[in-house]
This record gives sequence, C-alpha cells and structure tokens, in this order.
Amino acid sequence: MKAHINEIFSSIQGEGKLIGRRQIFVRFSGCNLHCNYCDTPQGLDPTSGSSFSEEQLFNSVNNLMTPDFHSISLTGGEPLLHADFIRSFLEKYDFDCLLETNGSLPNEMEKIAELIKYASLDIKLPEHRSTSNWDNLFKDELKSLNLLIDNKTNIYCKIVILPSTKVDTIELIASKILDEISDASKLSMVIQPAYPLNYWIENNEKLFEFSEVVGNYLDVLTIPQVHKLLKVR
Repeated sequence: MKAHINEIFSSIQGEGKLIGRRQIFVRFSGCNLHCNYCDTPQGLDPTSGSSFSEEQLFNSVNNLMTPDFHSISLTGGEPLLHADFIRSFLEKYDFDCLLETNGSLPNEMEKIAELIKYASLDIKLPEHRSTSNWDNLFKDELKSLNLLIDNKTNIYCKIVILPSTKVDTIELIASKILDEISDASKLSMVIQPAYPLNYWIENNEKLFEFSEVVGNYLDVLTIPQVHKLLKVR
C-alpha cells in the first residue's frame, strides 16, 4: 500500500495543546475541501509529492529522529483521505501521532481513531466556503469529534477566524458542539486568527470577545502568536 506525501520534515509544533513539542510532520497530498484561507494550496492535488510505502515512510521518519522527538504530526491536505494507509502504518510502527484533520470524513476517522493519541479537528465556518453544504459538513465534524472522544483521544478543535467573523457565529457553533458531543470535559477549542496577524492589530479587542464567548461553553485557548497583539486589560 502506498500514499502520496508532499513533504516530511522535523520542526516545533506552533499550535494547540502540543505547542513547543518537537514533531516530525508528514504532509499528505490531496484535500476534499477548498477553504478560502488555505495556506497550503499545493496540497490540494492528490497526486502531488511522492509515493511512499509504509516502510519508506518509516525510514524517512527514522532518519529525522532527534532526542527531543515527541510525536508525528499527520497533516495535509487531508490525511483522512489516506486512512487505510495510516492504519497500516501505525499497526506496523508504534508511534504517538497527532492527527490534524478537517473531520469531514467520519467513516474514515472510524478506521484509525483507536490508533490516534492526539487530534486537532478544524471546525469550518460557513464563511470559509469549504463546501456547498455547510450543515452536512458540520454534522460530520461532530461525528468525528465524538469518535475521537469515545476512543479517549487527547483532542482539541480549532476554529480559524477571519476579520469578518461574527462573535454570534462562534457562539452558535460553540453551543452546538457542547450540546452534541459526548463529554465536553474532554474537549478544548483553539481560536486561531487567520494569517497574516497584522490584520488583527486594529481588532485585538474582538479576539477577547471570541475567547469570552467560547469560554461560556468550552475550555478555550488562543495561539501564543496572538498574545503580543492583545492589550492587557
């Protein structure tokens, strides 16, 4: 079995609960969504990059191993398009992994959820224009969240906010997540402003509003790059 992978590299995780951890990033090719803020458009092509077998991927990861290694980040594109490959790889090689996913493929998530130790699930907003049917996408994301929670995955969800994002939209989504997931105590939400962060210099007060409204429903985090934009109250 093989999968197309765009790049494999070692770096420091800059987002979410594993920020500051040394990871080896495996960026899979192909994505089933088309978000208007996408920062890796080269990953949309499912045939981009190179074809890897499980053994070739293991060798590439092993060659990048360092004493401070924490885990592999399975990212993309959308790694769940390669769920069969990922399952086969993790059954052969026992690595701790962070799955970075849009959560839109719960049937594929079910194949690997039990093997994933950490997960970051990107909740899409209607304004992201990721798909023509946002309601169905959100339902699938909720199914994926519950699969991960039920498998005791250490999970957080992420929302990319734009300068045009309304606080009411974020509150609606946070409240629906609280109502639909099986255990809210197992889930944090990361608020991530879209890049470049200069967009937010004149709107930093709004970032506090997003954080406060989510905090009514879920544990909430902001990425540390944003902290320098926030005025201390």
